[in-house]
Amino acid sequence: MQTHMRQEINEIPEAAARLLDRSAADLAKAGHALRKKDPAFLVTIARGSSDHAATFIKYAIELTAGRPVASLGPSLASIYGADLKLGGGAAIAISQSGKSPDIVAMADAATKSGAVTIALTNTLPSPIAEASLHAVNISAGPELAVAATKSFVNSIVAGLALLSEWTGDEALKAAVRALPGHLEKAVTLDWSEFAGQLGDAESLYMLGRGPALAIASEAALKFKETSNMHAEAYSAAEVLHGPVALVENRFPVLAFAARDAAEASIVEIVDSLAGKRALAFATSDAVKAAQRLPFVATGHPLTDALTLIVPFYGFVEAWSRSKGFDPDQPAALKKVTETL
Repeated sequence: MQTHMRQEINEIPEAAARLLDRSAADLAKAGHALRKKDPAFLVTIARGSSDHAATFIKYAIELTAGRPVASLGPSLASIYGADLKLGGGAAIAISQSGKSPDIVAMADAATKSGAVTIALTNTLPSPIAEASLHAVNISAGPELAVAATKSFVNSIVAGLALLSEWTGDEALKAAVRALPGHLEKAVTLDWSEFAGQLGDAESLYMLGRGPALAIASEAALKFKETSNMHAEAYSAAEVLHGPVALVENRFPVLAFAARDAAEASIVEIVDSLAGKRALAFATSDAVKAAQRLPFVATGHPLTDALTLIVPFYGFVEAWSRSKGFDPDQPAALKKVTETL
């Protein structure tokens, strides 16, 4: 019998298609609001997996729209009552449940400060939608497993669709439309070779750059959530500034490389770590010393990076079960965490 997590991973392509169909009008409306505002900057408001989605969207906006994006600590509003001057910008708040008090408080503060606020949420109506000027239903559907999968992917799909509506980037629009088909292929990819070599490892590094760094961060969190395994995400460049000292014989390293401008540098670094006898894997055909993991090449650097998380989700769900854990109900965790 499949776990809820496995079922929800399998639903990712359908969920993405549903979002693009059902929320097209709201995405177009929010994109028009951004064009009209022409924000000098953007901020994101999120926690956990939603914050990793926000990091991905941050890179996508900076690379495509040329606007700087910063992550706001939600406690600035809920705890510190800071009066932020956001009138010249826009804010994207991401919350699967739509009711985390600190996320709602920060979105409300951004709206009151004059920012164009857009909520990406899996729950409508909800407090986060009421606190924002625009709300987009990510339409992931019910997510019963504690560890987010399809809601993470759909948050990014919504962010990319919003970005394409804002900028009028036709290449990105086409790439987003093609995503459900690429995600269907990604669901079938087999990363069992990585599982077979991990053995009794107790810690590992996840590497990426640009949007793929957000994927690495999400992957590290999922290892902790589902398998009680220590995993840390680093920029493939930053790992050389200290963390590399821990990379010894058979230390596991998983590098998420998309077909983008950062691929060559990621490959160079992961190959160098393999040269130090690390157990190094990467999602690239260009590796020489590291081992290759299968991936889907989508033809666009942003969607290429997003599809990398899907085979990882399948791998980590199976890995969790193989270690005697229940990926649906991680110890000491619950689905909705309401922080102030």
